[in-house]
Amino acid sequence: MSSLAVLGAGAWGRALAIQAIRAGTPTTLWARNPAAVDTTLPITGILPGDGHDAILLAIPVQHLRDVLARFRPAAPVVICAKGIEAATGMLPLEIVASLHPHLAGAVLSGPNFAAEIAAGLPAASVVAAADPALRATIISLLASGTFRLYGNDDPVGAQLGGAAKNVIAIAAGIVAGAGLGENARAALITRGLAELTRCVVALGGRATTVAGLSGLGDLLLTCTGAASRNYRCGLALGQGTTLADALAASPGVVEGVATAPALLARAAGTDLPICTAVAALLAGELTVERAVSVLLARPMRDE
Repeated sequence: MSSLAVLGAGAWGRALAIQAIRAGTPTTLWARNPAAVDTTLPITGILPGDGHDAILLAIPVQHLRDVLARFRPAAPVVICAKGIEAATGMLPLEIVASLHPHLAGAVLSGPNFAAEIAAGLPAASVVAAADPALRATIISLLASGTFRLYGNDDPVGAQLGGAAKNVIAIAAGIVAGAGLGENARAALITRGLAELTRCVVALGGRATTVAGLSGLGDLLLTCTGAASRNYRCGLALGQGTTLADALAASPGVVEGVATAPALLARAAGTDLPICTAVAALLAGELTVERAVSVLLARPMRDE
């Protein structure tokens, strides 16, 4: 019988395990310290090897290499985290390939808040992989009546969309926190989408992927949803909170903080004014007021 392993027992890992069980797939959840996780799910502290049809990696990107180096997965892996490795500029599937070059991989990405997935509220997402058979397998293991999954053959675009939208969400939160108004936030999200598209295309993905769930859909949710950690971090920064205090108050990892400089390095030469301003602000090189002034002072041009 088909089965899954989910690595990472944070909110997203637990939600994915619940969803897989809801879809009828026997699932085991891995945690570094099972005793510290309050859950009724099947849980283990032993890293899985074989015996599963796929392994979902719900581990923050900055910790992904460490976990992957500790075991030899025998089943395809599905990246369920969003970001770029700060030390190397690698996308998650590139990290997998560098450690396990013969391993098949896919990406799960879309506008999904963990609490809503766990509760069984309606949602949709994308499974991106070059291999159509792998896409079909992952969809069969996770899809249910309330969780609609679409296949996509552009894993590069899906990974970059998930990474870049977190940086833009910090900017959207800053706009709201600084009291700049809904007009400004709408304009920023729209121009952020254009920026995201340029980034994805420059790095080998497709513009059509950006127009879908792993691009536009995820961007809209993360830039407007109160449960978005990246948006809330930006909101606090816009209200005058220091970055250290904003991160300390976050219930989980604020992926956009590490992603911003890594994305700029990876996409060097691409016009990314919003991401550039966010990275400079996070590094303490710009104040909120100065960052807004820099963006508004850009030369006028056709859209």
